[in-house]
Amino acid sequence: MGYMDDEHAQNRRMLAYGAGLVLVIAAGVGIWAYLHRKPAPEPVITAATEPAAPAPAADAAAPPVIEHPVAAEAATAPLPTLPESDAPVATELQQVFGAPAVAAWLVPDQVLRRFVATVDNLPRNVPLEKRRPLNSPSEPVIVDRTTIDSSGGTERITLSARNSARYDAAVAVLEKTDAQSLAALYRHFYPLLQQAYEDLGYPDRYFNDRMVMVIDDVLRAPDIGQPALVQPKVLYQFEDPKLEQLSSGQKLLLRMGPAHAAKIKARLRELRALITAPAK
Repeated sequence: MGYMDDEHAQNRRMLAYGAGLVLVIAAGVGIWAYLHRKPAPEPVITAATEPAAPAPAADAAAPPVIEHPVAAEAATAPLPTLPESDAPVATELQQVFGAPAVAAWLVPDQVLRRFVATVDNLPRNVPLEKRRPLNSPSEPVIVDRTTIDSSGGTERITLSARNSARYDAAVAVLEKTDAQSLAALYRHFYPLLQQAYEDLGYPDRYFNDRMVMVIDDVLRAPDIGQPALVQPKVLYQFEDPKLEQLSSGQKLLLRMGPAHAAKIKARLRELRALITAPAK
């Protein structure tokens, strides 16, 4: 784990990207894997951080198994192409989350590709910084230091309860956003999300199945108030190896603090039910 790391809820057309903002702001937002760094813009995202696991041998004529099909809805307007989707998606997000929030947080290029790549990596123990769809918080990570041995300069470092304040604005925006609108946004743009997922290296897989699996993984994040940290070099790590080996999504919730994590988990459960509901 490295540490680096408003509001209108209507407009039913905004069916796609919202569930992702939840994970990343929620969800965002473990995207903040390094402390005090803001890297230069990344090139076009065309491959996953980790190669796709080889699929088991199967009949080439057999279609891939889809566990959680996305309910199709009648489109009110044609979707843009994936390369031309940044401006339309940003416009829709402004109506859902508010223009100031979008301007402050959203990385404006390759929005859907960044979202898909981040979602795909959340259940892995990998840095999320390079493909984050959201900007890092401006405030540095806050820790508490307690001197254990003054003669040897030994300290105990813990993640401060005050650190959760860095996520207050993001969680507040999320709480004010209607879950139905987020799910509608997700469904509306789903074809482009699926295309971005296939381009990432998964031509025979279904993105909504991955989304559901990622939500389930994040929901399993342990509830720990102020975990102990170590600082072997510049970056902080969890002192407990079991915590350090958690997925990026689970470690993100630990950084946000128990109160924020509980709110995020509640919203994720709502979204999971909505994006797995059968078509009516």
